[in-house]
Amino acid sequence: MHARQIILTAMAGIAGFAAVVLCVAFVASSREPGNGAYVGPIGGPFTLVDDSGSPVTESALSGRPTAMYFGYTFCPEVCPTTLLDLSRWIQKLGPDADKLNYVFVTVDPQRDTPQLMHAYLSSFDKHIRGFTGTPEQIAAIAREYRVYYKKVPTDDGGHVMDHSAIIYLMGPDGKLVSAIAYQEADASALDKLTNLVATAPSS
Repeated sequence: MHARQIILTAMAGIAGFAAVVLCVAFVASSREPGNGAYVGPIGGPFTLVDDSGSPVTESALSGRPTAMYFGYTFCPEVCPTTLLDLSRWIQKLGPDADKLNYVFVTVDPQRDTPQLMHAYLSSFDKHIRGFTGTPEQIAAIAREYRVYYKKVPTDDGGHVMDHSAIIYLMGPDGKLVSAIAYQEADASALDKLTNLVATAPSS
């Protein structure tokens, strides 16, 4: 990697980190006094396609809590690390894992086709679904979830994506419950996921 590319990527990473801090602060400030529930305006309608190529909207997630992460398949470190962590936590949930949705939404629709998303996710837990779409559709869902992302050109004519790196934990009603930070400790992340499972409707 050339020096200029390293500097650009580092600068983008700093901006992304700042965006994550702001996002987490926003989540914390959205706590409703008295009961600890999150009511911030995060989440909303979307129209995308899943990694099998089928159209998908927010209705596909309704009625079940969801762990949602935004990233991209060409991500060199943060995304695979997060998806490996999530896969490990899913395994540790045992049978309760089936009570949640797990979604990986790309912020790089230019390259992340349904076929590529499907192949990429085959390296992680089978519960995790991939969502992609047009650049306009991805921009729309990013606005709904207050996701930061930015394309950073590289010297070889390609690009990397700077992006926020938290896992959104959404209740069965589509409202934010909590969030898991990048490389959060297993005990803390599992506690949040277990609490999310508790919000699932009884079968």
